[in-house]
Amino acid sequence: MTPKIYMPAPVCLIENNGGQLLANQEALEILSATRNPLVVVAIVGLYRTGKSYLMNKLAGKNKGFSIGSTVQSHTKGIWMWCVPHPKKPNHTLVLLDTEGLGDVEKGDKNNDAQIFALAILLSSTFVYNTMNKIDQKAIDLLHYVTELSNLLRKVSSPDLEGVEDATNLQSFCPDFVWTLRDFFLTLEKDGQDITADEYLENSLRLKQGTNESVKNFNLPRLCIKEFFPIRKCFIFDSPTYRKKLAQLETLPNDELDPEFVQQVAGFCSHIFNHSNTKTLPGGIKVNGPYLKSLVLTYINAISRGDLPCMENSVLTLAQIKNSAAVKKAIDHYDQQMSQKVQLPTETVHELLDLHRESEREATEVFMKNSFKDMDQKFQKELETLLEVKKDDLYKQNMEASSCRCSVLLRAIFGPLENDVRQGIYSKPGGHHLLVQKTEELKAKYYQEPRKGMQAERALQEYLQSRQSTTDAILQIDLALTVRQKEIEEANRKAQAAKIVAQRLETIQRHNQQMMMQRERLYQEQIRQIQIFREYQLQQQQRALERRFQEEAENLNREIETERRSLQNEIQDLQRNVVSLDDTCILL
Repeated sequence: MTPKIYMPAPVCLIENNGGQLLANQEALEILSATRNPLVVVAIVGLYRTGKSYLMNKLAGKNKGFSIGSTVQSHTKGIWMWCVPHPKKPNHTLVLLDTEGLGDVEKGDKNNDAQIFALAILLSSTFVYNTMNKIDQKAIDLLHYVTELSNLLRKVSSPDLEGVEDATNLQSFCPDFVWTLRDFFLTLEKDGQDITADEYLENSLRLKQGTNESVKNFNLPRLCIKEFFPIRKCFIFDSPTYRKKLAQLETLPNDELDPEFVQQVAGFCSHIFNHSNTKTLPGGIKVNGPYLKSLVLTYINAISRGDLPCMENSVLTLAQIKNSAAVKKAIDHYDQQMSQKVQLPTETVHELLDLHRESEREATEVFMKNSFKDMDQKFQKELETLLEVKKDDLYKQNMEASSCRCSVLLRAIFGPLENDVRQGIYSKPGGHHLLVQKTEELKAKYYQEPRKGMQAERALQEYLQSRQSTTDAILQIDLALTVRQKEIEEANRKAQAAKIVAQRLETIQRHNQQMMMQRERLYQEQIRQIQIFREYQLQQQQRALERRFQEEAENLNREIETERRSLQNEIQDLQRNVVSLDDTCILL
């Protein structure tokens, strides 16, 4: 179970010994034993403006943090009071009261700024306590210290063990509360009542325009808004008559101005209900050991002299702001190039065009965010960095082109290399086929988009690297071609001999067939002659028979004719005889 930490009174967390900041060992031991998540509320403001009174109220006490009633500052360094959080169980509320700014006895603005910056970086809710109203001086001071805090955070980031992305601004920014003490103005604008929050936002509103005076006016407001995205404002009336302020710790509420009492209650309620747990990048909730580590890290950075002095606040602010403007411009350039450039580009002109466009935009970003860049020192630094970026990008483009082409060449020519290894082209005519296939793959390679400026060089280097293999295949091709021609010649001769033999065999077979055919024809002719002779004999016999028959028939006809003639003569004789008889008779 996490032990509870009871602190009956505050202890000094960071001592201010003659302008040198030192961590108090007793306070560090208390933090080491505090394992609960911490809600850290820090307050900063001019000395003698009632900061400690508000912190005592947050602790639920009338006394604790020293409240002075004279012109001499009481609180030195940064004091810490750890109390149980009234609204969040198992959380510890850490109250940090700081040494008042602008102490005439100390007269060390640089030391003031360091304490101010530490309060911002250590807190999860930062209270900026000023008098009467929001004015340009308070805004300028807050702006300077926010820039200083940002610088301290960055130079300390390598020492923050276990913290991911320690340069992430949003994760370090505390919630911001501006408390205005002894406020005497009327919250009204253009005849309309406004809230304290609206009064704060109106004070941070930007002016329209681009001239130098407008830029100088807008610059601190832009930085404050960026560093403190969550902002709140409280106004406080004077708590009582001036002569009673010396007994403020002992005065009961009924002797204080009722408006003031109500305003303090509202302030405490907001802190209790809306202040977040101190959190580091990566979602790390800060407990005592983590806060101890932060304290030591930031103090060590200050001790090393990593922060600029405040002898010339305008020069220091210009250095911080212009350095940030250079970084912002470079970040914008990197972002634009990462979005616009797809490496590799086909030509150097394409890359340079994109560079010039992003360079112009980066310069515009720098000019918009720069502040009193005397002799254009930081602008020249930006130009140098952009030139380096361009050269680096050119190298990256060439490397990307080489990598892209190498991948393409392996993908396109890989199957061909595998075929070569398998000996597919180690044959007569293989070199010609290899050259032909290589040309086809080269055409395919040329058709691939976005190869970049190394496309031809990479191809030629690849082909050169394969030249020995190509030459070996050519030699194999030539040797095998000669051998193949010899084999083909032998095969041709063997084939010719075979053809001659086949032809002789065919002729012999043909001659045999012809002789057999002639023999068959001869036998057939003999047979036909015999048949013809038999036929002629038969014909002659038939002719003789017909002739004999005809002669017989003719003879028969002649005989018949003679017979008939004789019969007729007989008949005539008979008739003559009869006639004679008749005549004789008559006679």
